[in-house]
Amino acid sequence: MNVAQEKFTRQTITHLHTWTPSLFSFRCTRDVGFRFTAGQFARLGVRKASGAIVWRGYSMVSSPFDEFLEFFSIVVPGGEFTSELSQLAVGDEILIEKQAHGFLTLDRFVDGDNLWLLSTGTGVAPFLSMLQDFEVWQRFQRIILVYSVRTSAELAYGDLLAEIVTREYVAGYADKFTFVPVVTREAVSGCLGTRITDLLISGELERFVDLPMEADNSRVLLCGNPEMVEDCRMLLQKRDMQLSLTRKPGAVAVENYW
Repeated sequence: MNVAQEKFTRQTITHLHTWTPSLFSFRCTRDVGFRFTAGQFARLGVRKASGAIVWRGYSMVSSPFDEFLEFFSIVVPGGEFTSELSQLAVGDEILIEKQAHGFLTLDRFVDGDNLWLLSTGTGVAPFLSMLQDFEVWQRFQRIILVYSVRTSAELAYGDLLAEIVTREYVAGYADKFTFVPVVTREAVSGCLGTRITDLLISGELERFVDLPMEADNSRVLLCGNPEMVEDCRMLLQKRDMQLSLTRKPGAVAVENYW
């Protein structure tokens, strides 16, 4: 199979950043033909010593308009993919499928005033991409990013979040944004301290933001730990907030990376 027929391109790692011993992010070059919508993911491939390629889906952190691609990853001990990925260095090759994937995008919703972005761990990645796209600021009256981690050291991308709201295209809309950091295994000033599911059950999240999460005007995107996503989806279903489908628009959207 020649290069033109391959389903992937070969890109180069250009930057690495270690957040904690188990969390890192990296940037790589971007093929000129690679297009994506904020919230989508790419299928990344790494070569093992045997020559076999292992593939996994990773959401873009970067904006659809950046000239590079950025990804956020956890290191899974003994993981077939991340064990290889975490060993890559600047200058190394990574494979990226030519087609972006995923439906965790704003076009899942046909209406709504308030957008809730509920994330755990590296699940914040697609929301960081979304916040760098003008559409989200123009479309919604309130935007709430909830980012839950175990320890304060895992609260990545604070500088990026602070910088986004100062950008020229966001400046007139920055008062729409509320950031809710959640740290579950440490007591940290300014952060909520229990799991997102518990915050929903108790109503503490809505009291903290001073905004109700209701089916008629709230739209919710979920990304992160599969257990959190499923538990939140079930809790929201009890509020008559159903999954948004092509044939039947709703109030909730999740991603399936497989």
